[in-house]
Amino acid sequence: MLPRRQNLAEGVYEALKEMIMDGVFSQGARINIDEAARALEVSQSPVREALVRLESEGLVIKEPFRGYSTAPLLSKAEFEDLFEFRFVVEPWAAARAAAAIDDDKAALLTKELASIPSAPEGTSYQDYQRMAAHDHRLHDLIQQLGGNVRMRAAFTRTHCHLHIIRLNYGAGMGSAALREHRALVDAIAGGDADAAAAAMRSHLEASRSRLAPLYDGGSVAPTPGGG
Repeated sequence: MLPRRQNLAEGVYEALKEMIMDGVFSQGARINIDEAARALEVSQSPVREALVRLESEGLVIKEPFRGYSTAPLLSKAEFEDLFEFRFVVEPWAAARAAAAIDDDKAALLTKELASIPSAPEGTSYQDYQRMAAHDHRLHDLIQQLGGNVRMRAAFTRTHCHLHIIRLNYGAGMGSAALREHRALVDAIAGGDADAAAAAMRSHLEASRSRLAPLYDGGSVAPTPGGG
């Protein structure tokens, strides 16, 4: 049941997103708008609005004559394609950010690191939501500081952190990512473009290595609770 003080549209969106991320709606499950509205005690309008947003993020799929259903997790090929894209655009953006660094920009990076001093322990979406949001904000900020508007827009459209963390979240993964983020920010703030690119590549390699073992035979089984 949604807290009435929440913005209704945002509340419905977050409630449905949480159910998808936690595996309450399994992969390919049809989302009945009328049933969802009754369960959340709202009209159909905010449910439809939420589903449009979730479709733009790739979490649901709209099909003719069937309506909305939850999107599958990343396939092995999609996982590798996503990281290949990231290896192209993110080290370059980190190097550009380092080359353009100044005190104000460094302060933005430091402030973002301070927003989540430790990784959450729980493995539900409600637990790791802040970690996922931080991950997105930091990498987006680096894209912003890199200065290429089109590259940043292309990176944003992948919603990569949302789909990667949907595969699995464990506290150990979050702690490792935060350590890598600190090393990355140090390299960028130090103004060393080569070191910044290397730190980003190292972070991406570690992230891929943490998740690659989840695949067995080219697919990932749904993991309720993210863990």
